[in-house]
Amino acid sequence: MIRVLVADDSRVMRQIVIRTLRQAGYDWEVREAADGAQALEAVRADEPDVILSDWNMPEMTGIDLLRRLRAEGFTTPLGFVTSEGSPEMRELADREGALFLIAKPFTPEGFREVIEPVLA
Repeated sequence: MIRVLVADDSRVMRQIVIRTLRQAGYDWEVREAADGAQALEAVRADEPDVILSDWNMPEMTGIDLLRRLRAEGFTTPLGFVTSEGSPEMRELADREGALFLIAKPFTPEGFREVIEPVLA
């Protein structure tokens, strides 16, 4: 079973992401983190198969989480699920090694479009 870590400072948004994953047909083992720092600790303790992270979070942003993971040698696939999707953010995410950036509002179909290539 695929293990996913969902990082977002909004508990409600974490639940929406998890529900959307299930609606997209992904019945994965889910862990949650309330910010990038918690996500980093969770990965250090037990590396998941994939990380879905918000961009803007207290303590440590999603992009800083991605940078720290790579600096520590983790190659865990990470995609952003965020409220903003400017061309600059997309470019930065791509440059730093994120697999995708999905802007809210998102759909199960949108999740499948970006996640299926990761699983292939």
